[in-house]
Amino acid sequence: MALDRAFDAGTLLGLRKAVLDEAAAAGLPSNRAADVMLAVHELAANAVRHGAGAGRLAMHVHDGRLYCQVSDIGPARVDGQAPRTGTTVALPWPVQRGHGLWIVQAAADQVNVTSGSAGSQVTAVFVLHAEA
Repeated sequence: MALDRAFDAGTLLGLRKAVLDEAAAAGLPSNRAADVMLAVHELAANAVRHGAGAGRLAMHVHDGRLYCQVSDIGPARVDGQAPRTGTTVALPWPVQRGHGLWIVQAAADQVNVTSGSAGSQVTAVFVLHAEA
C-alpha cells in the first residue's frame, strides 16, 4: 500500500477520496480513516494556499504506522504578498490563520514539520493499531 500523488487546487477533492481509500486499506476504522483524510486535506490546502499553488503527497505504511508526507516547493506568497513580483495577492477566503496545523496535530499521533526557502514538508503519522 502506497500513494504518491501531485496535487493542486483543482485536484484536492480527488486527493481526499484517494487518502480515505488508502487509510481504510491500511486497516484504519472509518472514523480514524476520516481523521487521516481531514489532516492530509488541511496539509494539502496549506501547500496550495501558502506554497507555490501545488504540492505532493506520499503515503506509506511502515512498522505499524501510516506516514502521510505533504511537501511543496516553497512560498509563492507571504502575508498576501507575492515575493517574486512584490504585488499584492487577494487571499481566497477570509479565515483566521493557524487552525489547519492545529487540526493536523489533534488528529495525528505525531507531526513533524520542516520548512525553509526551498519549501515545506510535513509528515503526519497515524498508529494503525492501538498499543495495549
